[in-house]
Amino acid sequence: MKLVYLDVHTATQKADFPACVLALGYFDGIHRGHRTVIETAMNEAQQRDVQTAVMTFYPHPKEVLGRPESPMRYLTPLEAKVTQFERLGVDVVYAVHFTRALSQLSCQQFVDQFIVELNASHVVAGFDFTYGAKGQGTMQHMPAYAQGRFTQTTVEKVSDVGEKISSTRIREALDQGDVATAATLLGTPYEVAGTVIHGDARGRQIGFPTANVSLKQRYHLPKNGVYVVQLDVKGATHQGMANIGVRPTFKADEAEPTLEVHLFDFTSDIYDEQVTVRFYERIRSERVFNGVDELKAQLAQDEVEARAYFKSRSDNMKNTF
Repeated sequence: MKLVYLDVHTATQKADFPACVLALGYFDGIHRGHRTVIETAMNEAQQRDVQTAVMTFYPHPKEVLGRPESPMRYLTPLEAKVTQFERLGVDVVYAVHFTRALSQLSCQQFVDQFIVELNASHVVAGFDFTYGAKGQGTMQHMPAYAQGRFTQTTVEKVSDVGEKISSTRIREALDQGDVATAATLLGTPYEVAGTVIHGDARGRQIGFPTANVSLKQRYHLPKNGVYVVQLDVKGATHQGMANIGVRPTFKADEAEPTLEVHLFDFTSDIYDEQVTVRFYERIRSERVFNGVDELKAQLAQDEVEARAYFKSRSDNMKNTF
């Protein structure tokens, strides 16, 4: 897969880009609605015998045009999006730097520079995709700006339990610690990526060693608490449980949540390794314990529940054959 960075000042010429079907969107989370857009583009590209391209934007428009009270937290930062696009089989990703100058392009300017000059013969986007100054352009308006130079497909709303699947709904689920609902909306368990760093070794001292994960980007973490997880490292997947929070039993004044993962039946050194953590189910909230013994007893119970989750999942898979 090829990754191409673009911005409003990039001089694009149609002859420099492969013929493609272009999927348009911000794609934060790459949820089931987004996947429908991308799969539609891939099917169209196959019929036309051209490449499948996806256009996404960075940073989030809210970071540029809005005044967020706190830094934007992403479901899938750009690097994670690119990884997932490649998994889906996309041929080319156009990562467009979102700036005020880009936001001020007219609808016609956007179409000419970022669709026509990228050699797109067909465009696919969701029904609510907007472009041009103040987001005035819609898919309904697109044919007027296309002027016969490309065709389009508009993907209608993709719903779950009667409500549109959206990045906002996924964030709300994560804020409640409901990673199971987030997974349903995403079509896959929610995941974050980072690097294992050295911690204070308290987990090891009490019999529950943890991998302390420093996140690569500003991820939208689930609500503080203990979760059933899997961790990928060095090409292998391991089961475990993770704590997101401020470790109130040891550090009552720690403000920024940390991610610590205890892996079952695992003793290898993975410091400085790149890892991916996937969240499957919430076990409980984070809380203060009346000493180390009470904490150890609770962690032992958490492990029992996490192992039971994976056993049940394995048994259910066996019963489907």
